Amino acid sequence: MSDTRSAAWDQYAQTKPQRRPMNARGESTWFNWTQYADHGPGAEVLGLKPGEAALDLGCGAGGNAAHLARLGMRVVGIDLSPKQLAKARDRWPDADGMELRQGDALTCLGEARTVFDAIYSVFGAGWFSDPGLLLPIIHANLKPGGVFAMSQRPPVEGCYGCQASYIPRGPDEDPAVVKRWDYEPDVWVLILKKYGYVDVSASVIAPPPGTRRTGTLFVRGVRGGSNACCRED
Repeated sequence: MSDTRSAAWDQYAQTKPQRRPMNARGESTWFNWTQYADHGPGAEVLGLKPGEAALDLGCGAGGNAAHLARLGMRVVGIDLSPKQLAKARDRWPDADGMELRQGDALTCLGEARTVFDAIYSVFGAGWFSDPGLLLPIIHANLKPGGVFAMSQRPPVEGCYGCQASYIPRGPDEDPAVVKRWDYEPDVWVLILKKYGYVDVSASVIAPPPGTRRTGTLFVRGVRGGSNACCRED
């Protein structure tokens, strides 16, 4: 699909520095679900074992995918931005088990030949894709018992459903516009259940102590044993 999103995320990539060489624990790779350093849960919420396969929808500069690869998982990272993927390849050239692909999440999922043990999105395609399109195809690409999890900013009160995000470009250019989907946690639970996920949970992770007030929305669901993914409630 040809649209302005790739260029928008390329522009965004230029504003984001590389991940720190080490986190507060002295680790060279780590998993981060929130917008804050050294905060929130880690990779354990995906329930993965070494050798299992994971898919990162909107992998950006590859930090989370590289961490899973270092733990022994096989990870595919998808991103629309060639510049983000270039940053990932530059930072993690020796991350065995990590494969990076440029493209749209829905298209890549539709063409996927791997059935994954976990699929996740950290401020990625889970936020910037229509859940009515994305959640069924994620479900179809998960093994029974496989985990889907995503994180993003919580919605602004009263601003729900499809919203617009504006990404600055050059001084003489209009900002790029990308769509995102915002719902309260209880609505995300209902949406995931509608598309066949079980053991669904959704909550807002509080920010770390300090002056910041915006938490992180975290949503998690499991594919059950049935092939049905689109029942009507």
